[in-house]
Amino acid sequence: MDDQSLNVVEAAAPEAAPPAPALDDPSLYINRELSWISFNERVLEEARDPSVPLLERLRFLAITASNLDEFFEVRVAGLQAQLYENLEPQDIPPDGMGPEAQLIEIAHRVHNFVARQYETWNDQIRPALERHGILLCSPEDLTDDDNRFLDEFYNSQVYPVLTPLAIDPAHPFPHIHNKSLNIILRLEAVSQDSPRQLYAVLQVPGILSRLVKLPASPGDSRQRFLLLRDVIGPRLGSLFGGFRVAARAAFRVTRNSDLSIQEGDIKTSLLSTVQETLRQRKWGEAVRLEIADTADDGFLSLLRQALDLHERDVYKVPNPVDLTSLLGLVRIEGFRELKEPPFEPQMPIRLADSSNLFSVIRDQDLLVHHPFESFDTVIQFIEQAADDPNVLAIKQTLYRTSEDNPIINALARAAENGKQVTALVELQARADEENNIVKARALQRAGVHVVYGLVGLKTHCKAALVVRREVDGIRRYLHVGTGNYNPSTARLYTDLSFFTCREDFGEDASALFNLLTGYSQHHDWNRLVVAPKYLSDRVISLIEREANHARAGRPARIIAKMNALVDPRAIQALYAASRAGVRIDLIIRGICCLRPGLPGISDRIRVISIVDKYLEHSRICYFANDGNPEVYLTSADWMPRNFRRRVELMFPVEDPRLRSRLVDGILGVYLADNTKARLMHPDGTYERIVPAPGEPRIRAQIEFQNIAREFFGHADQTPRSPIPAPSVFDNH
Repeated sequence: MDDQSLNVVEAAAPEAAPPAPALDDPSLYINRELSWISFNERVLEEARDPSVPLLERLRFLAITASNLDEFFEVRVAGLQAQLYENLEPQDIPPDGMGPEAQLIEIAHRVHNFVARQYETWNDQIRPALERHGILLCSPEDLTDDDNRFLDEFYNSQVYPVLTPLAIDPAHPFPHIHNKSLNIILRLEAVSQDSPRQLYAVLQVPGILSRLVKLPASPGDSRQRFLLLRDVIGPRLGSLFGGFRVAARAAFRVTRNSDLSIQEGDIKTSLLSTVQETLRQRKWGEAVRLEIADTADDGFLSLLRQALDLHERDVYKVPNPVDLTSLLGLVRIEGFRELKEPPFEPQMPIRLADSSNLFSVIRDQDLLVHHPFESFDTVIQFIEQAADDPNVLAIKQTLYRTSEDNPIINALARAAENGKQVTALVELQARADEENNIVKARALQRAGVHVVYGLVGLKTHCKAALVVRREVDGIRRYLHVGTGNYNPSTARLYTDLSFFTCREDFGEDASALFNLLTGYSQHHDWNRLVVAPKYLSDRVISLIEREANHARAGRPARIIAKMNALVDPRAIQALYAASRAGVRIDLIIRGICCLRPGLPGISDRIRVISIVDKYLEHSRICYFANDGNPEVYLTSADWMPRNFRRRVELMFPVEDPRLRSRLVDGILGVYLADNTKARLMHPDGTYERIVPAPGEPRIRAQIEFQNIAREFFGHADQTPRSPIPAPSVFDNH
């Protein structure tokens, strides 16, 4: 063979395929914080969607702002602590990004996001509201009558509670409260003999509504409002005798609000330590400055220096500085045509007509799908236990509660009725710490034995155990679920409740509460899978079992619905299962660090996210298991914190009737959604799924409302989806 032919052969030879990357390769992971920003962008999409009712769009816009607040208070604050204080992260990000790289990219993404927020408000939602007679006025829009009303309102309601704070050598820069409304001022002496400029800060108390409703003129049906800052600004002269306000700008500071308590931090008790930490949290480091875009460089320089913030931490925004204040417009009376049609959660006839819920549970396990089915089923479970003379004891975990919670009242009444009542109140439930302390003390006063869980672990599981004396002996009734014992959020979040009196569940529930309230650690668990000791390994083993089935040519499939997927070990197991041939559907509302659709890695994995009127909060796992399917409900997302730093529960639903409902009637409907579902691409972006030509539009949450109306108005407890949900073994 001559040299020329040799060259031709060499040129035609195919190149060897590059080796597949190791499953811990950083390129296979999306950064957690950037994935969260993508989730908030999907919420903003709802605010920008003309098909969404107008006031619901405004609600979504305000939610994006509230979400950002918490993101900065916790996640950005943590990254800044890592960068500036050399604080070790609790979890090393598998994507390999360090804290500074993350902060730079977060700032870039969030600055662009904030610009879209305000474009959504100023160019889309605000003009549309005005066309429907809802106006957020500017000071120049006001009439003489408006200003006379506002003068009276300011003098009687606002002026008495304002406190101006000078900034000079005798008055250092004041502490700015987290997320409070403030106005920074530049003052000039009225007298020409004293031309110097002074600075001051005006802190507006949170007790004042951020929106002031203006009186209607005769024959004018419009609803008109003015921002509180626009009431105060033009009337500031009364606060500074001898000076005039030369310039002013509204601003808002976000502070580090994370509360993390380790075992070594506790000096006397967990309760006193949490209380002290809450006091210290008010002095957390500033992490973000939002300020009116009219602010000049002098204001920016003064605030940045006083708050010790980087330039990237400053967000100059148009009016209003705080978009969460717009929620006041969402709550106005009337305008039903601008809101989602009302839906009243349904109560199954079998439960509604029963004065003894325990007899119903004794007949069969029950599954309740909130908010489509009423949370009153859970309230009745505790209330009937409190008043039933045959009930001996009630034990319950409480993670988040509402202000006026009938469950808290029922537990207190049960104790007063002489029952043994134990409540595990989680003091470190983020943003609910103070409320939980108040509830814990009220329960203690009523005679409830209150405990605070395990040091170093948050108790996030949701469980209520009722011990009842019956003719044939002692029987234990158990409620476990995916959501909190909070009637308020139960109308806003999708969750699942499971009731049973099976002995194996009862034994596990007793062991769980012994673990939480005492020192018991050894129990051969029957049905409950408990974190932090067992849950992670069990999830991995279930995924690996599906992979083994696929390698052997047996039916294998995984469907998992959760709020977030972050845990690297779980992601690696899913990648390995995909390589083995397992088809995997992940329904993940928020953070997803897994990259779907990577050739040779995750090309059998599909990820969808559903953002709709209710917050998707339920967690369901399905494993085909060679034709012997297993379905689990859990309080845990697949995150390091849930697997290793929380007490969580996962449990099987084994009743074929309920298992079929979970797979076909719930998971199948979610997978069929082509209205509110978004498909995730390998680069972490999302694309809305749209119906194919001639295909009916399916919106999962509306389908669940229809199912509840159709099937739960009568005694039939085995509803089927009214839509042709895809078989769980169908191809993608």
